[in-house]
Amino acid sequence: MTTGDRLSLLVSGLGPIGRIRYASGTWGSAAAALAAPALFLPLPFFGRLVVLAALFYVGGVTATRTEKLLGRKDPGHVVIDELVGQWITYLPFAALPPLELAAGFFLFRAFDILKPPPVRASERWLPDGWGVMIDDVLAGVYAAACLAVLHWLRGA
Repeated sequence: MTTGDRLSLLVSGLGPIGRIRYASGTWGSAAAALAAPALFLPLPFFGRLVVLAALFYVGGVTATRTEKLLGRKDPGHVVIDELVGQWITYLPFAALPPLELAAGFFLFRAFDILKPPPVRASERWLPDGWGVMIDDVLAGVYAAACLAVLHWLRGA
């Protein structure tokens, strides 16, 4: 195994999180939710978009390589897609109180697991690891819309 292969496994799995055997996606989302107030939300909106674009690209590349290394489509080891989807959920907000951070976590997990149309179909829109990434992008968009409504209702 090359250094590049090891790096792909490390990045696509968000370090040790991808090695958690049970509910690695949920753990990846939880790590993203916990990191968001320090690493993502303080950035200006354009900065958050740049971070998401970079993570999507890196995720697509490393997820593709990880699929080949592990010999499986969308292996549980890949959790960088959860990071992207979770942070898309928080994209419209510069800051969120803990209750809304938690709501965003649960909303994203629900949409990622239930995969309402067109989330499930989107997995086939792009090849390899890119398909792994895009369904979490759409789940994050759904979750962001719902979180925005909850945020608005809470502030009203």
